[in-house]
Amino acid sequence: MPLSVVLVLGFTMMLGPFAIDTYLPAFPLIAGELGVTIHQVSLSISIYMLGFAVGQLTGGALSDRYGRRRILVTGLWIFALSSFYLAQIDDLQHLLAGRFVQSIGGGWIGVSIPAIVRDQVQGVQAAKLFSMIGMVSIVAPAIAPAIGAALLEVGSWGLIFVYLGGYALGLLPLLMLTVFRGPRRPRPAHDGTSFIARYASVIKTPTALPYILWQTASFGGLILFVTHASFIYQGHFEQTRGMFTLLFACNIFAMFAAVLLNRLLLNRLPPRPIIFTANCLQAIAAVLLLLATVLDWPVFGFLPAMMLYAGTLGAISPNIQACYLEPFPRSAASAAAVMGTTQFGLGGTASALSTFLPESLLSVVCCIAACAAMSVACMVWARRREAVSATD
Repeated sequence: MPLSVVLVLGFTMMLGPFAIDTYLPAFPLIAGELGVTIHQVSLSISIYMLGFAVGQLTGGALSDRYGRRRILVTGLWIFALSSFYLAQIDDLQHLLAGRFVQSIGGGWIGVSIPAIVRDQVQGVQAAKLFSMIGMVSIVAPAIAPAIGAALLEVGSWGLIFVYLGGYALGLLPLLMLTVFRGPRRPRPAHDGTSFIARYASVIKTPTALPYILWQTASFGGLILFVTHASFIYQGHFEQTRGMFTLLFACNIFAMFAAVLLNRLLLNRLPPRPIIFTANCLQAIAAVLLLLATVLDWPVFGFLPAMMLYAGTLGAISPNIQACYLEPFPRSAASAAAVMGTTQFGLGGTASALSTFLPESLLSVVCCIAACAAMSVACMVWARRREAVSATD
């Protein structure tokens, strides 16, 4: 796949993290202007996760039926228009409603990328390509809070959503000049399979469910951290807005390093042993986070453990996606939709429920540790399922 295509796919994947992380520094301002608490504003992240899941669920089968281009372009327009709407809202209800619509478009965008990759390659090559795209897209969480903070210096928090809408529209010509360059492909022939049947066939694949839940559990811990990052660093550790941006970026740099290392390791090892090792490191990081919280370590004692936890996702996620999509050459978007819907649906639900817990670092870290424990259990389950399938 040409480098230009990889870069544009990476830039498109950046839209998801931008939608979540760019407005994090504005939480105190949004809460003050809307007359609510930061905890209530955090619900907008949970709503985005749930809507993203719905968007992936509907977009996956539509992409397999009508083609990648149509669904991806439509998703970008939905995302852009709802972003411009969010720039003008003045109460919490409209914030949550606008974020839900925005996330539907985000889901259609997000489900299209792994499907486009699976259309081209599989196995180790797919894992490498997911890593390359990840190396580009992972820049977004690192710079998103800084972009948000910079925009707040020149305007109101609504300017952040104007930026998101403009970014989405700017992707359209880039995609047409690279990914979708040339004549349109014929619309995929309708094979008579219903949307429900497509998704059911994915779930019935013996090795699919363990990988789906494994990815969900690993991702869930990270989204819980992102949901409460403003409270953790600006509330609990009493850091400034600028320091929050730097501390948050440290976790993303750890992920970038892991993605880079993962790509190097894939030249020598298949994806599966890399995932297993990374998952064990994630579990160790969760234990360290518990120790840091119970023993009341300072912020620079907490940070390395959080960086290790977040960093492991850079090796876990691309390899899980590659292994999971191997059995689905003709229904990659539907398969990606099942994983994405579960990942963001359960992640968003856990994120939303966590806002009802006591506002303390211990409650957040306990939830993150529970996700790490579930991830280990799913890893064992996946290995057993693959061993059984190999003997059949």
